[in-house]
Amino acid sequence: MNPLYSVAEIRAIERAAAAALPPGALMQRAGQASANAALDLLPFSTTQARVLVLAGPGDNGGDALEAAAHLSYTGAQVTLIHFAPTGTPSPEREAALERAKVSDARFREWGDADLAGTDWSLVLDGLFGIGLKRPLDGEFRALATAINQLRCTVLALDVPSGLDADTGAVVGPDGIAIHASHTITFIGNKPGLHTCDGRDYAGLVDVARLEIDPAHYVPATLHLNDVKFFSRHLRARRHNSHKGSYGNVAVIGGARGMSGAPILAARAALNSGAGRVYALFAEDALSSDPGQPELMCRLAADFDFSLATLVIGPGLGNSRAAQDLLARAIGCGSALLADADALNLLAADPALQTALAHRPAAVVLTPHPLEAARLLGTNIAAVQADRLGAARTLAARLHAVVVLKGSGTVIAAPTGDAVINTTGNPALATAGTGDVLAGLCGALLAQGWPQWEAALAAVWLHGMAADVLVTEGAGPIGLTAGELIPAIRVALNRMVQHHGR
Repeated sequence: MNPLYSVAEIRAIERAAAAALPPGALMQRAGQASANAALDLLPFSTTQARVLVLAGPGDNGGDALEAAAHLSYTGAQVTLIHFAPTGTPSPEREAALERAKVSDARFREWGDADLAGTDWSLVLDGLFGIGLKRPLDGEFRALATAINQLRCTVLALDVPSGLDADTGAVVGPDGIAIHASHTITFIGNKPGLHTCDGRDYAGLVDVARLEIDPAHYVPATLHLNDVKFFSRHLRARRHNSHKGSYGNVAVIGGARGMSGAPILAARAALNSGAGRVYALFAEDALSSDPGQPELMCRLAADFDFSLATLVIGPGLGNSRAAQDLLARAIGCGSALLADADALNLLAADPALQTALAHRPAAVVLTPHPLEAARLLGTNIAAVQADRLGAARTLAARLHAVVVLKGSGTVIAAPTGDAVINTTGNPALATAGTGDVLAGLCGALLAQGWPQWEAALAAVWLHGMAADVLVTEGAGPIGLTAGELIPAIRVALNRMVQHHGR
């Protein structure tokens, strides 16, 4: 089920496995797996392939040395830039270095390797692995800069050098990391390859478990999102049903000049299967939505919040009236999704946060990093430096399912369980897409989905709709939030056809 492991967990698994294996076995397996992954990326005739291998001073460099030796035995023309350890190397790394020296791999100083002047088939990045704690500097920074200017395939070993394997952030405030087109990661998958900067730097990720006994693996509390996590709630519709069978959604927002946000959310809810959808306005209620006349437009102050699943926040504003609407929504017994301005109002009012944390009905929060930072009393940089930690802290503090949006959206439960989403692309980086996500999730809640599965499915479908549209040529540049809505409807129906009961 696509588990993800922290660096500490990987280290524990590695120690337990190594204790039961001959010395150096794991490094040898990692080197062989790296060479196999490299061969899959090389031209059919390896004798024409020019491969640049970067071997750093630690055990990640040892993996690279093993891979270099294996690749040279296939006939590839291997150039190896080796950085000697500053301290005492591990015996396994020393053995790997000797194997590389007796192979046909050519050792070069990086300044003498003519990086830009060679037509490289592939670069293997084995400079630094999961243990990197400080930014790349000096010759490593210069080398990473040079590699990033090459136009060739780059295979990172375990994790792209300069990327934090736990958080996905580039190490250091002015740090640099190697842009890999592919990553082969060892023992288990790492969260940092899939969130924050990870998806930009890691490319396509493959996992080599190195034949480690499954008994050495701890139960994972973090996973990549997967349809299997929510497919049991995908149900074909009974013929003998009616609009009341599929729940009501009320979208609460729409302060003066901001009517578009609740309309987008409400349209998304209707197209995602809710039986009835109300667009409730904090002020100046529209008489109807000409583009979606099925929506019922009302003043929020006149509506009984207990009659629907509530999506509050899109275009809500920060007035006292908006605050009162949020307090009413928190106080009622309906399932609640809070987004946008509702989150900003929460951040400014500890009493509302306490009330939210103690409400018995379902709560889903969908902050972007700035909204999460306000709720946590910190800044965007701190949230992005540890997206998993931020989402988990908010989920526990507010007793809610938290959807921290961004590249590799993080969904966290109050229990500490978390999921990183795999769908979506930069087409979603435009105004209104968060409103669409809120409406979609609200519709699933209204149809009886539990809050955890509703959040997982909504984020997955939202991203998948964007992926399909981009594949069809509608983005990523210039895709608008409204275009996602019919694509979400198609994706949801197809999922029900394939997975529904």
